[in-house]
Amino acid sequence: MGALGDLFKKNIRQYGMIIALVFISVLFQILTDGTLLKPLNVTNLILQNSYILVLAIGMALVIITGHIDLSVGSVAAFIGALSAIMMVNMEMNPVLAVILSLLMGALIGAWQGFWVAYVKIPAFIVTLAGMLLFRGLTMVVLGGQSIAPFPKTFQKISAGFIPDLVGGGSLHILTIVVGIVLSVVVVYQEFRERKVQNKYGFEQSPIWVSIAKTTALVMVINLFSYVLASYNGIPNILVILIVLIAIYSFVMNNLTIGRHIYAIGGNEKAASLSGVKTKKVTFWVFVNMGVLAALSGLIFAARLNAATPKAGLNFELDAIAACFIGGASASGGIGTVIGAIIGGLVMGVMNNGMSLVGLGIDWQQGIKGLVLLFAVGFDIYNKSKTS
Repeated sequence: MGALGDLFKKNIRQYGMIIALVFISVLFQILTDGTLLKPLNVTNLILQNSYILVLAIGMALVIITGHIDLSVGSVAAFIGALSAIMMVNMEMNPVLAVILSLLMGALIGAWQGFWVAYVKIPAFIVTLAGMLLFRGLTMVVLGGQSIAPFPKTFQKISAGFIPDLVGGGSLHILTIVVGIVLSVVVVYQEFRERKVQNKYGFEQSPIWVSIAKTTALVMVINLFSYVLASYNGIPNILVILIVLIAIYSFVMNNLTIGRHIYAIGGNEKAASLSGVKTKKVTFWVFVNMGVLAALSGLIFAARLNAATPKAGLNFELDAIAACFIGGASASGGIGTVIGAIIGGLVMGVMNNGMSLVGLGIDWQQGIKGLVLLFAVGFDIYNKSKTS
């Protein structure tokens, strides 16, 4: 039990939010008489929160570097408007329109990153200006009107599902197979990591802790796969999210650029003296945020099947809240991509659960605000305990 306690203390942010997510899910599952975790509602949860989770991935990197981006909701709306003009008005090929939209997002990120990294204007001011600028440009481009509908192929980004290997059954067989494959990968990765730690003499948790953790994760993966398989299977957007999570987690945990991002957030001057090109790294973090904001705007437009002047409202607040709830520190240098995703899921499950039990939007906003405040307060309390 002592080893388990030490493991929890070392990963208190991550494990604490996982426990909170499980508790909130069980609570609303009881309060909604089992509606929350029905296959249809679980699929809707993924579709409804996909664009916020994409933003949360990029926002996690921005916050880890010690900055903030208030413009992502307006950028998402602007890119959605541009994509509608290209695909609906100009009848451009959807693939080409998506590529051009992502490139435009990169240019927007480069514009803001230049002012933050090289001119040294605080990110709060730069992105606040960006929020106003791109919201205004969205209204100008759309002329105050919505543009719809998008081509069917584009809509499949948010509304489509991976086809099954075998049709006609009550379960989506491919989804079950994917769950089994992921379980094997999880088991392999856990014991491969233990082998590496043992080879280099690193301290590691007892074998029973690894077995318990891996067993719980495998059970969750297969239960989740079964729930999805009971409806239409794996949504296309879930594949995109899993790929993004895998790539960004690998980058932040295994590549030099990831260590540089953490170093800048921890102490920018020390990182610079250590040879980290702080301006360049910060610049590319904002370019990355622009691309992910553009992707979020495309996903939202595909789900809504329209580009509207009001798209993206409060997206930036939800993304920032997801990062802080997921364990990111307001002072920078701390946070994970997985943590941001867990924070986003906490927010998503709370929104969905409160709607199902009939709580009004006023109560929902108040409760979400309290959760965010407690999460940041918890972070500051932990830092004071360890300092």
